[in-house]
Amino acid sequence: MDSDPIPAEEASPTSPYLAAVDLGSNSFHMLIARVVDGEPVVIDRLREPVRLAWGLDEKRRLSAEARERALAALERFGQRIRHIPPHRVRAVGTNTLRKARKGERFLEEAQRALGHTIDVISGREEARLIYLGVAHSQADDLEPRLVVDIGGGSTELILGERFEAFETHSLHMGCIAFTKRFFPEGKIRRRGMEEAVLTARAELQTIERRFRDFGWGRAVGASGTVRATAEVLRANGWAREGITPVGLQKLDKALRSAGQVSRLSLEGLKPERARVFPGGVAILIALFEALGIERMEVAAGALREGLTYDLLGRIRHEDVRERTIRIVQERYHVDGRQAARVERNALAFLKQAAPGWGLDRVDAGRFLTWAARLHEIGLTVSYAHHHRHGAYLIANSDLPGFSQRDHALLAAIVGGHRRKVDPDLLETVPAEQREGAKRLLALLRLAVLTNRERGPHPVPPVRLEGRPDGLALYGAEAWLERHPLTVLDLEQEAAYLKRIDFALTFEEAERA
Repeated sequence: MDSDPIPAEEASPTSPYLAAVDLGSNSFHMLIARVVDGEPVVIDRLREPVRLAWGLDEKRRLSAEARERALAALERFGQRIRHIPPHRVRAVGTNTLRKARKGERFLEEAQRALGHTIDVISGREEARLIYLGVAHSQADDLEPRLVVDIGGGSTELILGERFEAFETHSLHMGCIAFTKRFFPEGKIRRRGMEEAVLTARAELQTIERRFRDFGWGRAVGASGTVRATAEVLRANGWAREGITPVGLQKLDKALRSAGQVSRLSLEGLKPERARVFPGGVAILIALFEALGIERMEVAAGALREGLTYDLLGRIRHEDVRERTIRIVQERYHVDGRQAARVERNALAFLKQAAPGWGLDRVDAGRFLTWAARLHEIGLTVSYAHHHRHGAYLIANSDLPGFSQRDHALLAAIVGGHRRKVDPDLLETVPAEQREGAKRLLALLRLAVLTNRERGPHPVPPVRLEGRPDGLALYGAEAWLERHPLTVLDLEQEAAYLKRIDFALTFEEAERA
């Protein structure tokens, strides 16, 4: 029977509810919170042991069984949050979805099953969100901390203080990946454990010295492997609280003694965790050895809690992406005055064109604003083709707060803001965003074109009308007569945009 126990207020545009969905390589998690006095209070949690990474073969293809498990879990999640407004839901995919071949096709199916957009995030962005979740679950002290999260396909390591992460790293080692590689068919052998630890140590070499020299005071672990290990150590009397080197030694000995995952009967170890436990323990041992960890606490928060706080910040207009854009502007010495002029015109044009296109002005305005602020970052490389250089810098930079979809959309708009538009540029954007990207790109081009003199001029007295196939521009005859270069630019612009099937028409007076 399809019951609906969700409060009516959940469906309201001003709903106090938030939902965070974490599509991890081992498990899918969903957290639902109600905002009370500005803070999220968890009211529901769902977890599905999908083991997505277990279904990834050597050619990075997802098995049919893994896809079925994932989609079934997302359908159940989708039922629970179907009444929560889309802008109050954030779903992200991590390592396995980053690696999977033809992941876009599966992502489309996953989004239909969930009923919401799913962002695949970079390893560094995953690390930032994990730290945010951990920091909000810890005492607010001034002591620098090391945060570790061992997932199914990757391990995130972060250095930070209070709510600020200073160093974020995502390493290519996870409990599923290591268990499959070093403990085939569930066999736990001494040689397998030693090779797993040595391989993890090699992966840690690039950051080992930097992390040791940082001088963190507390080590905090998050998520499944760390929590399961701490529980096993506590249940067996090998450590009173958290994880210690002595406790790990005893656990290592117990795993080797069992010899087989199917024969593991450790107090505190859940059967579903046992299958991927050896690989996770090997990574933990390597971390303790490489970083000199004496004790690791266990955090209540992790990626989904970090997602919740990040989403809450966006709703409060405390979007970390705004800070990221400012930092990038400073890094590439952007002419702030020109960027502001282009932004002003672009948003004025969007206000006029959006109704005809049915664009969400808030979301479109964000990306148009960010693109305007960054459209000249490629000048630090060279003037020639600086639009392409800008697109490359955006697509390949670490941009905290931005998902892979965000990267692609922003890079496409910046990369197409001048000269001939490469149709292949839009192919990097998810299919459902391409039409919107094309329209934002056209508006940015017009804003750049009408600010070519780089002076403090007012917004041009032109009128824009968004049409299904493009944009109609109407300008006062006197203004066009005073700007012959702009008329020439507009004629050229129409030819450039035609290459991406976008019709730009311009006339001297608006139709009656």
